[in-house]
Amino acid sequence: MMNRSELKRAFEISQTTVRRVGAFLKKQLHVRKHINHQSAHDIKLELDERSQRKIERALRRAFPSIAILGEEGIVGDPTSEWRWVVDPIDGTVNFSRGLPHACIALALQQRRSRANGHWDQYDTVLGVVYDPFLDEMWTARRDQKARLNGRVISVSETSTLGDAIVSIGFAKTRATMKRNLPVFNRLYKRVLKVRLLGSAALAMTWTAAGRLDAYRENGIHIWDVAAGGLILECAGGEFWRRPLEKKYTYELIADNGRLRKKIERHINSNCGL
Repeated sequence: MMNRSELKRAFEISQTTVRRVGAFLKKQLHVRKHINHQSAHDIKLELDERSQRKIERALRRAFPSIAILGEEGIVGDPTSEWRWVVDPIDGTVNFSRGLPHACIALALQQRRSRANGHWDQYDTVLGVVYDPFLDEMWTARRDQKARLNGRVISVSETSTLGDAIVSIGFAKTRATMKRNLPVFNRLYKRVLKVRLLGSAALAMTWTAAGRLDAYRENGIHIWDVAAGGLILECAGGEFWRRPLEKKYTYELIADNGRLRKKIERHINSNCGL
């Protein structure tokens, strides 16, 4: 169990770490990128791996007993009570083309047990998302207010879809694309605007700050949304998610707490609008 002093130290180190890595990535924005892997709807950069290693070294140096979960798998003891959840570049495709809309996301989670004693669920206790291109540091600790560069933030008060700006993410598989396209077609006729921005973590934090009213994706990974999910909740929003068959993957609706059921009706609708 981490005491209050250790949690404060973890919060400070997480911010220092993502700021340092963010400064490194900002210098690389307009540099030609080396692609390690490219699929139909995603890119894996050599810089993803370099950033991940930088984060891992800093966190392991400060907290050697805490595991680290990322896209590459788990570093450290997978049975540890605590784990960091890391996305070294969220918005990789944007970043690969020099589009300055990407970030680093980092969360600290504590494992909790069900009554039957199986360790299979986690609570996020702190979350940090850093956008180096706007120099915006989004932070939250459980049961405290979410902040942007130290200033308290809160979700919008939008309560009708006709007034809502909704971000939609299109995940990386053909199945999720097939499911999301009809949702897009139904929603864009009902909301003020739909935005496809390309970074899940920033969609979460922008919803937390009221820049967006909701964000929807099907097939998103935990490292994309763990930090942003806590920031959203601490800003008064709702972080609804449902685990999918693939490990660490979720269906997600993040909103200001007033729109989820209205969005769900259009997701589950079989009729044309």
